[in-house]
Amino acid sequence: MIGGDTTTKVVSSEPWEFAGWGRAERISDLGLEAGAGEGALPRKASKLGAWFSTAICGNDITSSCLYVSALCAAQAGRYAPIVLAIVVGVLYLFRKVYAEVGSALPLNGGTYTVLLNTTNKKLAAGAACLTLLSYVATAVISAGEAMHYAHNLWHGLDVFWATLGLLGLFAFLNLVGITESAVVALVIFLFHMLTLTVLSLASLTLVIQDPSLLVANWAAPSTHGLGHALFFGFAAAMLGISGFESSANFIEEQREGVFPKTLRNMWLAVAIFNPLIALLALGLLPLADIQQVPPDLLASMGERSLGTFLRSWVSIDAVLVLSGAVLTSYVGVTGLIRRMALDRCLPQLLLNKNALRGTNHWIVLAFFAACASIMAVTGGEVTMLAGVYTLSFLCVMALFAVGNMLLKVKRARLPRAVRASWPTVVVALVAVLVGLAGNVLLDPDFVRVFGIYFAGAVAVVGVMFLRLYLLRLVLFVSRAVVERVQQANAWVYGRISSSITEINSRTVIYFASGDDPAELNRAALYVLENEQTSRMVVVHAYQDEGDVPPELAEHLAAIDHLYPELRIDFLAVHGSFGPELIASLGERLDIPHNYMFIGTPGDRFPHKIGSLGGVRLIL
Repeated sequence: MIGGDTTTKVVSSEPWEFAGWGRAERISDLGLEAGAGEGALPRKASKLGAWFSTAICGNDITSSCLYVSALCAAQAGRYAPIVLAIVVGVLYLFRKVYAEVGSALPLNGGTYTVLLNTTNKKLAAGAACLTLLSYVATAVISAGEAMHYAHNLWHGLDVFWATLGLLGLFAFLNLVGITESAVVALVIFLFHMLTLTVLSLASLTLVIQDPSLLVANWAAPSTHGLGHALFFGFAAAMLGISGFESSANFIEEQREGVFPKTLRNMWLAVAIFNPLIALLALGLLPLADIQQVPPDLLASMGERSLGTFLRSWVSIDAVLVLSGAVLTSYVGVTGLIRRMALDRCLPQLLLNKNALRGTNHWIVLAFFAACASIMAVTGGEVTMLAGVYTLSFLCVMALFAVGNMLLKVKRARLPRAVRASWPTVVVALVAVLVGLAGNVLLDPDFVRVFGIYFAGAVAVVGVMFLRLYLLRLVLFVSRAVVERVQQANAWVYGRISSSITEINSRTVIYFASGDDPAELNRAALYVLENEQTSRMVVVHAYQDEGDVPPELAEHLAAIDHLYPELRIDFLAVHGSFGPELIASLGERLDIPHNYMFIGTPGDRFPHKIGSLGGVRLIL
């Protein structure tokens, strides 16, 4: 304690319950003078430019073109292009929402970071669990779908092991380093953009030449009303912007000013291709076929427009871009988990870097292990993970909008280069909530599966928050167990000690006829080697006092000192040695005859051995 009464006593039952008194110190030699200590500053790692950053997160969001048109058409029918255009408008609002938060808090973690700086760590960690679920689901689903496309190209491919191999490949790339991973992502992204452009131009040419199918699909009667089509179509179409949140999770690896550009580039890609592909699909394929949600919709469009060549091209592109989405998951989750570990929401072990490449190998390996375990549990059938993916992604988007609102209210003075208006944030939040409600209504069973996975993620993070309480609980339980063990041990010790004492207290008698020390020593050694006792009484029978050997007691005292584990007593008994004396003495001392010993008698011994009642010969 500083400047107070230091005589106050602290009552503490445990050392860790009292942190100790604070103290005042001063440091005057930290070396902050001009030019001092510059060599000790860590060298800044090279950061990603706009192209690399766009590629990493763009592969994720643009891979939605492969499936979102069919998903949206299954609910919205002919209105799918319109609904996807509405989603583009919602994404435009989120550009401002994300840009404001990113300029105010340019830190990895996305939703976790903004909630951490506006609410508390527990709520932020809960949001981070949603993001972690989204990344795991994205990686596993994207890898699985990529290998299904590859299976269409090569029917001998084992999809399960190929999926694990793809997850392992990108784990290796991330262990090598983010720069090399970004190069791979950029190549995939440029190839994907080229593929979508060629597919769109080829399809557009065919539709312009023959728009009859487009007209027929548009004139087809709707199964449900316009409101149903727009609501549930919008809910399904919201998956078309999944991946937009990825850029915020590795913002620290991006150069200054790049983050808003990645948001813009992702929005442009979605704005151009998602509604356009949905419209072109209506001009190339019957609406009924589209509404069956074929996994190779774009491949079918390619075959219809330019034949099998474009179909194979699109299939190869699908494999690559879905693989790019796996890469995005690795990059995004690395930034998020590192941020959580720095904030002690996850074990500090995850912050360790390998000396060769400087990457967080434990994060990468742990994420690969999580994905592989889900593959093992599901046997490669990850359909139910789609529900986890949908709900977790939409919850992350909604929480990010909420975090933006809290940032405006609680951190209004924090500088930022971009500001989203209140109507923009509110409309964006409402749109995501509508999409979330629609997906829940589409398949309520998704909520149950999502709850199971979310509870598992929360349990892992919750252990970190409760570790002090858990350690105290373990200490309390161990102390209680030790006390019970000590009590049991004391009881056992007492019982065993009593048994040992009882055994050792059984007295044996040796009848000595003289005071020969050698004979007496042999008798003592015999008892030590053959009997479980610590007491020996040497008895000498006499008729007259003069018959007692004068040195017998002295010799026995010397032998008694030689063997401290054996107590030797001397007892002189008046009487004539024989069966009567043995019987009387045994009854008096409560010692049975078989615990009485004599030396081997000679020819003049007046009694038969059998008449002595079982006395043993030991010498």
